[in-house]
This record gives sequence, C-alpha cells and structure tokens, in this order.
Amino acid sequence: MRGEPVVHGGGLLGLVERARVLASCGQRRILGIAGAPGAGKGTVAGKVLDELGASAVLVPMDGFHLAERQLHRLGRQHRKGAPDTFDVAGYLALLRRLREPDAEVVYAPEFHREFEESFAGAIAVPPEIPLVITEGNYLLLDSDPWSQVRDLLDEAWFLAPDEDSRLDRLIARHVHHGKSPGQAREWVQRSDESNAALVAPTRARADVLVRGDPA
Repeated sequence: MRGEPVVHGGGLLGLVERARVLASCGQRRILGIAGAPGAGKGTVAGKVLDELGASAVLVPMDGFHLAERQLHRLGRQHRKGAPDTFDVAGYLALLRRLREPDAEVVYAPEFHREFEESFAGAIAVPPEIPLVITEGNYLLLDSDPWSQVRDLLDEAWFLAPDEDSRLDRLIARHVHHGKSPGQAREWVQRSDESNAALVAPTRARADVLVRGDPA
C-alpha cells in the first residue's frame, strides 16, 4: 500500500533530479504528471523533458481525446475533456507497450489544440529511451477503467498550484485558442471546474504532491 505523498515545494530543480534518477535506473520507467485542468502539467513535463534531453520522451494523455465526430455522435461535445471523452482502453494499451519495450519503435498519438483533434503516430518512442513522461488530468482516478493507469506508472506527481493562477491560466488558454473571454469563463466554470473537482481527491494516490508553480 502506498503511503502519503511526499510534499514538494522546492522548485523545478528537485523535480528534474527525481526524473533523472528514474531515467538512470537501467530499464524503462514511466513518470506520470497529474493535476486539474490548467495546473501546468504540460509546462512542467516540457521543462523536465528539456533538461533530460535524449533520455526522455513525452507522451501526453490528451492524444487519446475522442474525435469531434465521435463526441457529436455521443452527444458529449459540450463536455470534451471529461473522463468518458477519452479512449481509455487505447491509452492503457499504449502504456503497457511502453512499459516493456522490445526492439521496435512505438508510435503514439498527439493532440493539436489548433485543430481540436489528435494525429495518429505523431510521437515516436524508440526502445532505447529510458524514461517516458505522460501527463493528464485523470492518471490517478480510482474508478475503472482509469484506475488501471496508476499501476502502470513507476512514479506519479500531482501538481497543486495556486488556484487563482490556475484559473487565470486556464481562461487565457481558451482565449488563445479562439474563445471570447466570456465563452472561456463559461467553459471553465461549467466543464473544466467539474473535471477539477473530480481530480482533486486523486492527489492522495500520488508519490509527490507539488505545491505552487515550479520555476
């Protein structure tokens, strides 16, 4: 049974060192970075990736968003980003392949916000890469089928930034991708914050609780 998560507030350097240890253990490891929408998961993952260079690859959960056509078919286009709007089975299958690399390159999908769609086979993971970083809202959910993700992660971080900063960042992201400020606030309050409330308790399943915004 896992204990309480270690509380980390020492900035990016300490997180990079934790990731470097994972990458140097001699076999493939998977690091998961979880948190609410707007928590900075992609930013932290990208900074760690920059520091580790060729030792790591980033494979975000967002590549498994259902396509817009499928969301309309299911009547879920207004809740895109909720747990049931992802291909969870596909994500789990990819993580299992990544955990035990053979001699082949594994290809993963990548989500493009400018198109609101994922591109198949956009991320290459060569077998010699020692660390795969994955990030997303629901890595630590304890309800099936998402609950299976946690056991596929060798280490999991949960980001808990200042809430005002998180909301400001989230609204700005939606505006950047085409929503008006009013539309962005409405979407955040109706959809993103429902997802955030679902994600918040999952911090207890993390190895590391990252408070504040790592520099």
